[in-house]
Amino acid sequence: MLKFALSLLAVSLLLTGCLKKEMKCPYINTNNVAPTSEQETLAQYLTDNNIEATKHRSGMYYQILSEGSGTDSAGLCSDIAIGYVGRLTNGTIFDRQDQAVFVLGSLIDGWKQGIPLIRKGGKIRLFIPPSLGYGAKEIRNNDDEVVIPAQSILVFDISLINFTVNY
Repeated sequence: MLKFALSLLAVSLLLTGCLKKEMKCPYINTNNVAPTSEQETLAQYLTDNNIEATKHRSGMYYQILSEGSGTDSAGLCSDIAIGYVGRLTNGTIFDRQDQAVFVLGSLIDGWKQGIPLIRKGGKIRLFIPPSLGYGAKEIRNNDDEVVIPAQSILVFDISLINFTVNY
C-alpha cells in the first residue's frame, strides 16, 4: 500500500510539473531602450510644447494621471482591459477604443513598459519614441491609407480598466 501511495504521489508531482511548464509565459521582457537620437527628439518635443513628464529608463516619457488602486500591476502575460486614445505629435488621432482587451506582452514595447506603472483604474499618458512603437514601419488602415507614418513619436492616453494575471 505504501508503494502504491508513493507511486501515485510521484506520478502526480510529475504531471503537475509538466502542467507548470506548459503554462509558462511565452513573452519575454526585452527592456528595449530607445536610441539617444530618438530620446533627444522626444525631449525636444516635450520642451517645445511645455510638457512636463517623467523619463522612463527605456527613453520614453510618461505622466501618471491617476495611479489606480491596489498593489498589483499588470505583467506581460496579463489580459488587460483598457480604454485608450492614440495621437501623433501633431494632434491627429489615429486610434481610439473605449474598451479593448489585449495580452500585454503582445503589444508595442512602450505599452509593455508603461502600463505596469499604474494599477487597476489608473490612467497614464505615454510619449513613445519610434523604436518603442512601430519604428520604421508605416501603419495603414483598411483603405491602405497611412495612419501612422514611419518613425513617428506616439502619444497615448491609456486607462487601465482591469487586468487578470495569467500563467
